[in-house]
Parts: sequence; C-alpha cells; structure tokens
Amino acid sequence: MLKTRSFTFRLFLRLLPVLGLAAAMPWLLAYWMDRGWLVATASTVLLLALMWWTLRRATAPIRSLLRALAGITSSYRDGEYNFGVHWRGNDELAQLVKAHAELGDVLREQRQSLVQRELLLDTMVQNTPVAMLLLADGGDGVQRVAFSNLAARKLLHGGWKLEGKRMHELLENMPVELRNAIARGGDSLFAVREEGGDEDDEQVYHLSRRSFHLNGRPHELLLLRLLTAELRRQEVQTWKKVIRVISHELNNSLAPIASLAHSGAELVRRGRNDRLEDIFATVEERARHLEGFIRGYARFAKLPQPQLQTIGWAAFLGGLQQQIPFRMAPPAEDLHSRIDPAQFSQALLNLLKNAHEASADNGIDADDAVEVRLARLPHWLRIEVLDRGSGMNEAVLQNALMPFYSTKRNGTGLGLALTREIVEAHDGRISLQNRNDGGLCVTILLPAA
Repeated sequence: MLKTRSFTFRLFLRLLPVLGLAAAMPWLLAYWMDRGWLVATASTVLLLALMWWTLRRATAPIRSLLRALAGITSSYRDGEYNFGVHWRGNDELAQLVKAHAELGDVLREQRQSLVQRELLLDTMVQNTPVAMLLLADGGDGVQRVAFSNLAARKLLHGGWKLEGKRMHELLENMPVELRNAIARGGDSLFAVREEGGDEDDEQVYHLSRRSFHLNGRPHELLLLRLLTAELRRQEVQTWKKVIRVISHELNNSLAPIASLAHSGAELVRRGRNDRLEDIFATVEERARHLEGFIRGYARFAKLPQPQLQTIGWAAFLGGLQQQIPFRMAPPAEDLHSRIDPAQFSQALLNLLKNAHEASADNGIDADDAVEVRLARLPHWLRIEVLDRGSGMNEAVLQNALMPFYSTKRNGTGLGLALTREIVEAHDGRISLQNRNDGGLCVTILLPAA
C-alpha cells in the first residue's frame, strides 16, 4: 500500500506542471485523506498559492504602470519627451500619472526654450566680428582648440575648422606679433603689418583672454578684435577736433592782430603816433598768447620718457609752495618716490593752478582753500589736491581728463590731459571726484618706492 501511494505521489509530481494545481488537487486529497494534519497543511499551501495568484493578477496593472513610468523617466533622461501614460480612475495613481505628465510638459517646454537659446547664442557667437577661441587642456599638457567661431577660422585658418587643433601648431603659422602677444599673457594691444606693406596697411588688434574651469578641466578663452577701422574713425574725429580748437585759437589771436595792424597803419598815415604804443602792446600780448598756445600743444605731443630720480616729498612740495601757495601737513622726512622732478612739477602746478582758479571763482580765498595731502598706502603713495570751488557735474567729470576738452572760455583742454599723461608715464593713476562738503578732489596714486 505504501509503495502504491509513493508511486502515486511521484506520478502527481510529474503531472503537476502539466495538469496544473486545480487538476492535481483531487490526487493530493486522495493521497492525504487519511492524514488530517497533512490535509490541513495542503489546504494552507493551496490557500497561500491562490492568494498569491490573486494578488499578482490584481496588481498587474499597477506593475505595468510603474514599468511605464520608469520607461518614460528613462526617455526624459535621454532627452525624449513625446511619450505619455494614461490611467483610468480618480485615485492616488491617477494623481501620480497626472503629476508625471505635468513634469513632462515642463521639461519639454524648458528643453525647447533651451534649444532656442542655444540657437540664438550660437548664431550670435558665430556671426560676431570678434574672433573667439576656446582652448582646453587635452590631459597631456597640450592646449587644443575646443571651440572656434567663423571669425576665428577666417582669421587664423583660412576658414577651415579649428576644433581639435594643437594651439602651438596654429601659432607657428600666425604673425609674429600675435604669437608674441599670446606668449606675453594677459590682455594686450598689438599691430600686424603685412609683408612689404607700409604703415597704412597696419592692422591693430586687441587680445583679451580669460581662464576658468569647465567640467573640472582648465579652459582659456581668447578674444581677438580688429580695431583698425574704429581707431581710424576715432583718429579722424580727434584730428577734426584738434583742427577746430587750433583754428578757433588762431582766429582769436590773428584777427585782433590783423585789425590792430590795419589801425596802426592808418594812424601812421595820418601822422597820429600817440596810440601806437597801445596797439603794439596788444599785438605783443596776443602774439605771446599764441606762442604759449602752440608751445603747449608741442609739449603735449612730444612728452619725453620720464627721467626717474629719488626725491623726498617734504623738500619737493616745499619747493612748489614757493611758486604757488597751498596748505599742507608736513610730510614725513622718509617719504620718497622715484619720479621725474620737472615733469611732476608741471603736473602738480597744473592741478594747483586749476584749484586756485576754481576756489577764486567761488569767491573763496584760494591761499587757504587749496590743500595738498599725502598718505602712504600698501604699495601706493596717494597725493590729493583739494579745492573749495563749485566742483564738476557728471559730464565734465567723465571728460575732464580727455585732450582738448575744456569748459573755460579760453581754455585749451591740455592742462589736465598733460597731467594725466605724466602720471600714467610714471605707472600711476589719476581720478577726479567731488567733495561731499563742496569742491573738487584730484587723486594721484604712484607706486610706492
């Protein structure tokens, strides 16, 4: 009997995959019908299997939905936003599907906006007249071109593609002036003259460079801008302004001289010599004014390189006080700088004369109102010339240091411009600002000795 049951059980196990659980149950019950605990165990197993099957069947749509959402999320990651999921009902899953769809719409709009911006930026970059080169370290210590626009390709490679090229190989075919400018580092202005050409064939460029890290790798951006046309246009405008100023000044002096000469000749013809002395004095005054005007232009145009000497500021400013009065706290005896004494005397005298005139025009005693201050800063010496005039409006402040700009009726516009040239020739800086309590402050910064 036991062997028969064992054979029957083995047959059941063989038939179980074929017949299925429902068809095999009578065999299982017939075999274990005389064993109660085995019947209970079989019933429990059957119940669990049935529950598992029912649960799996019931959750199949949810699992299908989750797989669909995972697939759409993967498509978002790949930049595809044309897929969607539909879920019938108004439960939490429907809200999840709706939120997922709204996220897809937002991502799609952002992607479209980003694409449009990229197209706009690429159009602007490619069509700008400024040559742009983005260099990246290839990992072997050699800089390669990561990006170039049309202007860079035309300027440096005959219009051919530059991406992937080694920078040192490109430099070999570039003009020596450009190679030197890139080798120096930093921003620079340089001119390139074609072989066999004269000065009119010279092309002026401005090189700007910036370094930064992108995706953890060092990059360098080079910008090359052709300035020849702009500089020539500015040069023409400058010459026109110079001609207008010179013509105006010459006419102001020559017209009275011509008129007085005619009057003097008429008086001589009539035998009236009593007024000739006044006429000649006026002619001399206008001629000397014209001579000083021309000398000022010549001095501005031919400013020599400063001959630097070490001077003590206490003695230097004390000498200036003998020429024009101003207030000053005595500088320290150990305060020294390397300057050209003649040029810097001229620069400070220009500022002090302007300060006296501004204070006097405002009805203030210039001898007490004009002041010079010195201060030692880290790496700099600061010199301030202060007055109690009416100050300057914003437009005058922006243009006061430009050549030929003047608000004075008989001004040449060269005093402050010459002072600026002298200060910058000493590697210094000059600036103008109105004082809070009235007047102007001219600040000069010189490198510390």
